[in-house]
Amino acid sequence: MAISLQKGQKVDLTKGNSGLSKLVVGLGWDELPRRKKEFFSRDMAIDCDASAALLQNGKLQEASDIVCFRNLTHRSGSVLHLGDNLTGEGDGDDEQIIVDLNRVPSQYSSVIVFVNIYQAYIRKQHFGMIENAFVRVVDARSDTELCRYNLTDDYSNMTAIIFGEIYRNNNEWKFNAIGNGTEDGTIEQVIHRYS
Repeated sequence: MAISLQKGQKVDLTKGNSGLSKLVVGLGWDELPRRKKEFFSRDMAIDCDASAALLQNGKLQEASDIVCFRNLTHRSGSVLHLGDNLTGEGDGDDEQIIVDLNRVPSQYSSVIVFVNIYQAYIRKQHFGMIENAFVRVVDARSDTELCRYNLTDDYSNMTAIIFGEIYRNNNEWKFNAIGNGTEDGTIEQVIHRYS
């Protein structure tokens, strides 16, 4: 049974999961129903982009350590983005990122997972226009959900959210439910927080 996390909670992914090697990180969201008076100010679907960044001691060392719609695979092969969903329509995960724990090079201490709204300022869009946002971590071997974090805070005027972090600790892999909203307009601005 999956563990339901609250903001700031951490869970050990590998303890009790012998042989856990590959994770599916699923991210999902729904656009709030549009009211008639909003229609012309929101004539484009909200395009949320999930990304992951491999960090060394909490810091990004190279731009190539960012995995996103422009760079779907990390050079180590340890992190893979399965593609961009331009609308967020449909049930379940809107975007997925695969993390092969056994292939994450030892110099990386964590993988940060975040979502930003593409061209948020140009399109006048923010996460206050989004509902049902979540991140879940799944054991790829069995398709078993290990943990889920449903975001419940008010993210009005926030254009990006740092959803969570998969990190090493004493030879174990853990997940931290972060849920921090930012007003960053691009992937580069979000990840600058880790430079």
